[in-house]
Amino acid sequence: MKACELMCVGTALVDSIIRGFDPVPVSAAGYRADSGTLNVGGEAVNEAMAAAKLGTATGILCSLGEDAAGDMIVAALERCGVDTGRILRSAGHPTPVTTMFVREDGTRKSITNSAHRRNFHPERFTDRLAGCRALILGSLFRAPFDDPEIIRAVLLSALPNFRFLRLEDLRDSLPLIDYITPNEDEARYFSGKESPEEMADVFLSRGVKNVIIKLGAKGCFFKNAKESLSLPPCEVTALDATGAGDNFVAGFACEILRGASNAEALRFANACGAICTTAVGAGTALKSRQQVLDFLR
Repeated sequence: MKACELMCVGTALVDSIIRGFDPVPVSAAGYRADSGTLNVGGEAVNEAMAAAKLGTATGILCSLGEDAAGDMIVAALERCGVDTGRILRSAGHPTPVTTMFVREDGTRKSITNSAHRRNFHPERFTDRLAGCRALILGSLFRAPFDDPEIIRAVLLSALPNFRFLRLEDLRDSLPLIDYITPNEDEARYFSGKESPEEMADVFLSRGVKNVIIKLGAKGCFFKNAKESLSLPPCEVTALDATGAGDNFVAGFACEILRGASNAEALRFANACGAICTTAVGAGTALKSRQQVLDFLR
């Protein structure tokens, strides 16, 4: 296995993305949509692909079935330059597949299958994380990171997204987190607060070092013990918001590893998330770090 600067751990799946679904049937059992595409996805995959495209040596630890969907994910990761040597594959557990219905404004709803409930155990493979400079834990709102003990066993430094746990459940792990990146709904759920600054204060009071609250079309908010920043969104025509948050997190992590300030990394991350929304699929629009720099200029 190659040495990696950044390691992404969590969910890997295939998204079947349907845009412009027409609920009026054209036959007894037939419907039409503007388009239907297959795209690899899952937080760990989206973040790993984006980070590799941005020039960071990136690996991934995830679980896939020995099936065509798993082959599709591995091939997509390798095309982007992600080290796939740590992927766990099993004939007994199929690769998760999600069907996503995307509306005209880019928002979406999804349908998952039972394979999503399979809980692989990354804490049993922590030797595969050795040597990385930073670790991104994705998928904390579902297995494997719906268990506080698994989170603590794996956590070194992380930029996680999560829900359905309470902050009290994570009290031992929160002080280990360098950056936490909930979206607005997740931050509201955990903190019980309404304003981004109050939400951030709750996380900081529990020992998290830096808080980034993703506000979607309203940009993002950052706070730590020394500074707070609000960044407006980048103006783009959004087609599909799938994976925008994952691209944001990957962009932020890559720039921090390059030595950027928090403000510089947030500006870059905002652009990564915006670029992602301009095409269908989480890994479609973002191509390279130079593309992001050109976009910012």
